[in-house]
Amino acid sequence: MFAFRLISYLPLWSLYLLSDTFYILAYYVIGYRKKVVWENISFAFPEKSPDERKKIMREFYRNLTDSFAETIKLMTMKEEEVKKRFKIMNGELFFHELNQNKLSLALASHFFNWEGITLGVKVLKLNFETVYLKINNPFFDKLMKKIRGRFGGTLVERSQFQRNFIKNRNTPRVIGLAADQRPNRENQRNQFEFMNRKTGFFEGAEILAKKFDLTIIYISSKKVKRGYYESNCIKIAQPPHDSRPHSITEKYIELTEKNIREQPALYLWSHNRWKNSK
Repeated sequence: MFAFRLISYLPLWSLYLLSDTFYILAYYVIGYRKKVVWENISFAFPEKSPDERKKIMREFYRNLTDSFAETIKLMTMKEEEVKKRFKIMNGELFFHELNQNKLSLALASHFFNWEGITLGVKVLKLNFETVYLKINNPFFDKLMKKIRGRFGGTLVERSQFQRNFIKNRNTPRVIGLAADQRPNRENQRNQFEFMNRKTGFFEGAEILAKKFDLTIIYISSKKVKRGYYESNCIKIAQPPHDSRPHSITEKYIELTEKNIREQPALYLWSHNRWKNSK
């Protein structure tokens, strides 16, 4: 832990030199999950030529290794620099709900750099709860909790989310969820068209929103240049909710697809997202 913290004090430009080295290793030497990445991009963009897909893939690996450098830097990055590098647009949507003593859900997707974007929301000084998936490696799980826990807020492991929600359902706050994670077969009740494939999605956010009259806000992602990101807060749904089944989930999928098509190399293509799809 101490070594990572020491490295994080280096200027970001020097960490990007390490990122450049890791990019060459990951893409050209090791070929980290290259088969999965190529298959996912090929299914998502059948209209693009092989050269265009390879360009997306190369840029993805650049973003992937850059995200490692940026995440290490987040261990010690000052609040003002976080605000500058991870701008949150329309953040007043969160405060509108909090000022009325209401709980709301913030749905994001796995776009780079989601760790920085999470801290970007936190520095808005709102009561923010982050739901995270525990990392199997104890050292890296502790490291990521250290980073995610900066600037206040609460961390809730995904397996404890339901119990924690029921216990604190009357506490006004914003709950952040990465809603594009792959559900296991037991939780995969429905599949939706997503990037040209049938895909399972968690629908817990929709169930909670409709049961407890919650507002749902989507957080988009945009890379302005290396090390600088902008996220736009978009209201997906608010009470009274559309009674049509899957209305919120489908809107979330629509916005995620739109975000992917705007900056395709920003999405986490190395995740075997469609493993359990029919």
